[in-house]
Amino acid sequence: MDKIRFDDRVAIVTGAGGGLGRTYALELARRGARVVVNDLGGSGAGVGASKTAADSVVEEIRAAGGQAIASHESVASRESGAAIVQAALDEWGKVDILISNAGFLRNNRFEDLSDDQIDPVLDVHLKGAFYVGQPAYRAMRANGYGRILFTGSASAMFGHAWQANYAAGKGGLMGLSHVVAIEGSACGIQSNVLLPTALSRLGDEMTTGFMEIPKFAEAV
Repeated sequence: MDKIRFDDRVAIVTGAGGGLGRTYALELARRGARVVVNDLGGSGAGVGASKTAADSVVEEIRAAGGQAIASHESVASRESGAAIVQAALDEWGKVDILISNAGFLRNNRFEDLSDDQIDPVLDVHLKGAFYVGQPAYRAMRANGYGRILFTGSASAMFGHAWQANYAAGKGGLMGLSHVVAIEGSACGIQSNVLLPTALSRLGDEMTTGFMEIPKFAEAV
């Protein structure tokens, strides 16, 4: 695997200030990619903002001899999504790789989920994949090359109690990636979905309320 290199490639990783996103950014940089480290710097529940998360990963990459810039934009609007991609174009003139990874948790029973727990989660996980993915795709198409990876979740494939909002957003990425892969095949763009199960800071947002479901509690 160490033979796989990304020299002269430009990558964008959203949600790269911690957890899996940080790992993706560091590994891409270690293999020669120039990386836009995007992170709003909010909490695991999507609250607040800070430049520290993205900046610290950029410093880590540069200290190891790599090239990286920070982006502190949210993925949850067309304007900010376009700004993330434009940062790569302004700095390096192209986009070759996008890892759409930004996300957070707001867990509750399906029957009790409020709009404040549904809409922001879908805005970041699903709509954010469009808002960053579309301008990145256009840049990739112009160069005849692109690789897109959407970070889904095992929660979408197999289900997880108290995560209907999160699972719905992540499940939508599977359908999105299928279509992007089909359309992208005409212009050198490939698209895939990763469905990880991982221990990260999002785990701090998971309450034990879902243990009220006997069969699920037993499985966990």
